[in-house]
Amino acid sequence: MGVVEFGGPEALRIVDVPERHAGPGEVRIRSAAATVSPTDTFTRSGDRAKWLSKWAPPYVPGMDVAGVLDEIGEGVATDLAIGDHVMAIVVPAASNGGYAEQVVVPAESVARVPAGVGDVAASTLPMNGLTARLALDLLGLAPGQTLAVTGAAGCFGGYTVQLAKADGLRVVADASEADTELVRELGADIVVRRGDDVAQRIRAAVPGGVDGLADGSIQNDALLGAIRDGGGFVAVRPFQGETERGITIHQVWVRTYAREQAKLDRLRQLVEEGALTLRVAKTIPVEQAAEAHRLLEKGGIRGRLVLTW
Repeated sequence: MGVVEFGGPEALRIVDVPERHAGPGEVRIRSAAATVSPTDTFTRSGDRAKWLSKWAPPYVPGMDVAGVLDEIGEGVATDLAIGDHVMAIVVPAASNGGYAEQVVVPAESVARVPAGVGDVAASTLPMNGLTARLALDLLGLAPGQTLAVTGAAGCFGGYTVQLAKADGLRVVADASEADTELVRELGADIVVRRGDDVAQRIRAAVPGGVDGLADGSIQNDALLGAIRDGGGFVAVRPFQGETERGITIHQVWVRTYAREQAKLDRLRQLVEEGALTLRVAKTIPVEQAAEAHRLLEKGGIRGRLVLTW
């Protein structure tokens, strides 16, 4: 499922591409599920047209998949076997994206699905889970320090809250009235009301300022007031504005963790231990991918939209 011409959700269509095989260091997955993420809409709309121009269309979005391992390339040292159910982070390139029946990825991009978890739920973990892991690693906070998370009810925000708690951090998170209980259940120690003045609300809850902040709500420099002098800020989109008071801005590019298999496998373990919650909002047949994009862009989705083959 991809695009030949950029556009709105209606631009998505079924496209035929040559069958791929796993090359040296690669594996192939027969996909059962692919998660829909905001980054996928950028591929579809043309926001990434300049970067994609090095290849001819079609362009296939998708950064998360789960399914059955069906081919292992030469030189791959792994305890995985053909027929195992696996999940993977995908770095889309031309027509090799996650919205495909067969996906070829580096072997280091793959881990087993968590025990007792189906492919649909497992597909929601790799990209957002690794994004949250990278965000926390960049901040480098020590157990007992305080992290603020905005957009905490969202996918990145929810994983960040839970991973931060697993790391021993104190977490302040934002939520709407409707999402307050959800964010508490994710483990936030303090929940403040979301909105344009959330930085002031966080600062009121933590008068000295938090040690670090993960900006899942994309409010950029409007949030700096919540952070102590010399603290850290993590941006999941290119940061807009200027920093202040010695606050370090960390830019997250999850592609840098695309081959961090040990970290992906640790996410699997945390799901099995009950420390990470996989949230599926709705499953949608891949033929209705346009509807999935419409729902995502409308906003308000809690959990992930998953395309099924």
